[in-house]
Amino acid sequence: MQQLDAGAAGAVRLTDYAHGGGCACKIPPGELEDAVRGLIGQPGAEVLVGLDTGDDAAAVLVREDLAVLTTADFFTPVVNDAFDWGRIAAANALSDIYAMGGRPITAINLIGWPRGVLPMELMTEVLRGGLSVASQAGCPVLGGHSIDDPEPKYGMAVTGVAHPDRLLRNDAARPGLPITLTKPIGVGLLNNRHKQTGEVFPEAVETMAALNRDAADAAVAAGVRAATDVTGFGLLGHLHKMVRASDVGAVIDLKAVPLIDGARQALRDGFISGGSRRNLEWVRPHVSTAAGITDDDLLLLADAQTSGGLLVVGELPGHPVIGHTTAGRGIEIR
Repeated sequence: MQQLDAGAAGAVRLTDYAHGGGCACKIPPGELEDAVRGLIGQPGAEVLVGLDTGDDAAAVLVREDLAVLTTADFFTPVVNDAFDWGRIAAANALSDIYAMGGRPITAINLIGWPRGVLPMELMTEVLRGGLSVASQAGCPVLGGHSIDDPEPKYGMAVTGVAHPDRLLRNDAARPGLPITLTKPIGVGLLNNRHKQTGEVFPEAVETMAALNRDAADAAVAAGVRAATDVTGFGLLGHLHKMVRASDVGAVIDLKAVPLIDGARQALRDGFISGGSRRNLEWVRPHVSTAAGITDDDLLLLADAQTSGGLLVVGELPGHPVIGHTTAGRGIEIR
């Protein structure tokens, strides 16, 4: 493919250069778990959170009052605007730190770029978008790593800190507590529609680019102990991982789950990603439904999110309670 000049950069549809979009391009959860099963790294007393439960970030104790958190996250273009893609990817990577109750302190860029196809000026815009969100988070971006890649990819490796006694973990849920969701779901459907039609959804972009910092701070202040963020495995997938790790169950009230405008219509119009279908296939054996709950409802709950909100076991003022944990097993949708 011929390289585009800088003058044509504004007309580039970045999503045309990617096989999937955003967190929907993740390796399916079942395949991933099979691949990494048994890879436990180097466990030790200083490892507070490792590979065991598939949590959002690793946590290592370096001092009695200090845990260091590490994570990395990157993906293919989820929107066609380079600056917005950079913003969304950075917010998504930083979210792993917030989902653990931490504060990001440094980040490095991870970028793959088809330098013989897309202009470098467009890559600069992606990096500029990431820098803008990291600056908003008060997290310095100190370099990074790049490769010449036939498919554009961008994200960050992020280091954060947290108090070890106030970590948010996906294995710390207890029965009988409310479940709160801090961002609406459905952006995966709109992203897929955007990729196929070019329609732009500003609310979805701003939702994905928004930091989970305030929600994380509120959760830590409220004494919450269990949380995760909702990304490529969908609401159902990430909830399943949390209740499984915590040995509890959950009940979700479908009508209470917040949806981004246009999500239901995109579902009706068939803009369902392969990643969302694989999410549902993986989690379906662990889900029971009340009368009236349809496959479309489940596909919506399994929609592969990019830079979604926090799923918190506890109540956060200003955010909807979508269900509760139970002493049973599995997930019930009512």
